[in-house]
Amino acid sequence: MTRPQDKLKTTWWQVALIILLIPFIIVVVVIALVCFAVMSVCLHLSIWTWWCLRGRDILFVYSDSPEWHDYIEAWILPDLGERAVVLNWSQRKRWRLSVARLAFHHFGGYRQFNPMAVVFRPFRRSKVFRFWQPFRDLKHGHPEALHRMESEFFTSSGIQRHTSASL
Repeated sequence: MTRPQDKLKTTWWQVALIILLIPFIIVVVVIALVCFAVMSVCLHLSIWTWWCLRGRDILFVYSDSPEWHDYIEAWILPDLGERAVVLNWSQRKRWRLSVARLAFHHFGGYRQFNPMAVVFRPFRRSKVFRFWQPFRDLKHGHPEALHRMESEFFTSSGIQRHTSASL
């Protein structure tokens, strides 16, 4: 009959295996972090040289969702003008491999990425604005968060609004 504490004991070969794998795991993690950092720096440099020098310093992503599509097209996109690279998430199957697509995947993450805006500022951190939660609050009758985020977004990008949103 085996005792419970015998089942929990590790054998010498399990300890040896863990000791041998720890350096390998550390090396893999360090290489992954270095690759991510290099990719991030290269992406920023590409955006700063290809977009910012041509007056484009905003990536704006939205979709055809009835919750925000009409609002964004009426109240946000007209004020962005030529300064924004705009991607429509609903048309993502037609996206080509591009700096815009790489930037979206880099800054968007996996949650609350739509709608989203990224303001690029050369030699400074890029600022990401996730509009998903403010639009959700708007749906429930609370427009304050959306107005606050819009104001912060337009202030951060230095854009003077020509339209005023009224809900």
